[in-house]
Amino acid sequence: MSGRVLVGVKRVIDYAVKIRVKPDNSGVVTDGVKHSMNPFCEIAVEEAVKLKEKKLIKEVVAVSCGPQQAQETIRTALAMGADRGIHVEVSGKDYDALGPLQVSKILAALAKKEEAQLIILGKQAIDDDCNQTGQMTAALLDWPQGTFASEVSLEGDKVKVLREIDGGLETIKINTPAVVTADLRLNTPRYATLPNIMKAKKKKIVNVKPADLGVDVTSRLEILRVDDPPQRQAGVKVETVEDLVGKLKEAGRI
Repeated sequence: MSGRVLVGVKRVIDYAVKIRVKPDNSGVVTDGVKHSMNPFCEIAVEEAVKLKEKKLIKEVVAVSCGPQQAQETIRTALAMGADRGIHVEVSGKDYDALGPLQVSKILAALAKKEEAQLIILGKQAIDDDCNQTGQMTAALLDWPQGTFASEVSLEGDKVKVLREIDGGLETIKINTPAVVTADLRLNTPRYATLPNIMKAKKKKIVNVKPADLGVDVTSRLEILRVDDPPQRQAGVKVETVEDLVGKLKEAGRI
């Protein structure tokens, strides 16, 4: 296969940041908080770049949906080796309510427009943990899908995917065009070097809006309230088994 690969890159709150809920419980605090590329998206970019380095594909296109700051995430992908970027501008309340279904519609529309042969996405984002975008994108396009990939290889017009499943590992072979989602053990993403960061500044990022792609991003879901998880109560030490049984009876556990 010598085609084009679309890679989704999501801007999320950095994994090392402590999440804080807004005082009005409408969401989490994002202003003034460090953001970075979703770690699973980094793995997806790395895999696409490796395929290009092996001359199995000809172009890697990084796609991100979000406000102006999403271009920073695209630049990171370009510095890792992607060829060009597409920024689908979504802001305000539309961005706050943007979910997997809306992103899937955007990716499906772009895949048709760009005549992509492969879409590689992270299996999930660390902010919402939905694990839905890859599957929905494949369904909308009616393409085969290889999810939770820990190994990917191209064999002509087919993709061989080693999948991580509950019972161990599963090997499948699917036709292209296809959608693949990256699991944690697929690869170790490279660090962007300073020369490549400088080169990325000259690479092209096209700005489009969902309406340009014929996509309505109106959400079908409404977030009613966001709360911190309840704090864990302190434990109690007991001296004997009898004391333990007594405490459990007091708590109504037995």
